[in-house]
Amino acid sequence: MAASDVQMTGRDVAASLSQGYSPVARAFHWITAALVLTSIPIGIIMVNVPNLGPTGDTLFHLHRSIGATVLFITLFRLIYRLRHPAPPLPAEMPAWQQTAAHGTHWALYTLLIVQPIVGWIATSAYRAPVLYFWLFELPPIWKEDRAFSEAMFRIHMTTGIIITLLVSVHVAAALYHHFVRKDPVLMGMVHG
Repeated sequence: MAASDVQMTGRDVAASLSQGYSPVARAFHWITAALVLTSIPIGIIMVNVPNLGPTGDTLFHLHRSIGATVLFITLFRLIYRLRHPAPPLPAEMPAWQQTAAHGTHWALYTLLIVQPIVGWIATSAYRAPVLYFWLFELPPIWKEDRAFSEAMFRIHMTTGIIITLLVSVHVAAALYHHFVRKDPVLMGMVHG
């Protein structure tokens, strides 16, 4: 089979993208987006605003609960994505943009799995409870070690900054596709 037989034309890509992502893929995407965009400001507030008292405890519990949810949703989302590939990007996109898009997506998948695990390890090593939305407590997954916990929390914070930057690039790229390129990439995720 020749390469020209495999490569989709611009019209084929537009048709595929106009079909968009499946309802399941869209649900995973928007639920993850809502959780991450809620977790980031909570994380910033809880580590930068001193003397929050009971409000601080609530923020920590929410942040940990959201993180656990993101971990499990991302794992299911990754399994789904491997079985249901995303619609192809427009063939007119420069190769470097396609590479950047794929790299950003896979980096986000990776970090949205690694980040909650690092937070869970850090919290376990600190021996703080991980209450899942006040319903039940997740078990500690690391032995108590406060020095190690502090190191893991620094990694957790750095990874959070990287996730924030990647999400910003992802949103900017989606808006660029919609408003500048005027292609159907964003709408494929909005309404399928």
